[in-house]
Amino acid sequence: MATNNEHKLREIRQILGDLYEVKGLKEIGCNEDIPETCETLEGNALQKARYVNEHYGVDCFADDTGLEVDALEGAPGIYTARFGQMNGYGDSHDSDANIACLLDKLQDAESRRARFRTVIALIQNGEEHLFEGIVEGEILKERTGTDGFGYDPIFAPVEAGVSFAVMGPAEKNRISHRGRATQKLVAYLQNQD
Repeated sequence: MATNNEHKLREIRQILGDLYEVKGLKEIGCNEDIPETCETLEGNALQKARYVNEHYGVDCFADDTGLEVDALEGAPGIYTARFGQMNGYGDSHDSDANIACLLDKLQDAESRRARFRTVIALIQNGEEHLFEGIVEGEILKERTGTDGFGYDPIFAPVEAGVSFAVMGPAEKNRISHRGRATQKLVAYLQNQD
């Protein structure tokens, strides 16, 4: 998987269980910060997967995930991990800053509807494939729960009515955006065997 994000690796490994062994970038000797310069989740996922495939010669997959908030016209979207920093709250990839920024921006919002979207790009035998997972929900007014990472304490999927951070990993992975995209990836790979 074209990531050094330990949270994402752990989540993917939990979802896949014993089906596949997943290696991160460090395990193939890639310590570069792979650029994400595209304007879409699909483009960024493909950019990361192509980089690893071209520079390291291995089949791989990469994901890009965005939180899309209706009241913010789909923002933060591709800037989800850097949302706080872009708005003067903390550093890049600082979850606390991202959450504080989002809660401030939604303080007077009538609608708190949002969705998480994950796109996984797979490069296998020279072919590119995309798999998307979406979970609809809402942004809570305050943090709840301690599990998960990123925006998990303030995002409540419609199916659950509680934040991702309240759920255990198995429950979250069953309904999450990344879980749904990964299930599509697995179905594709198993169909190839």
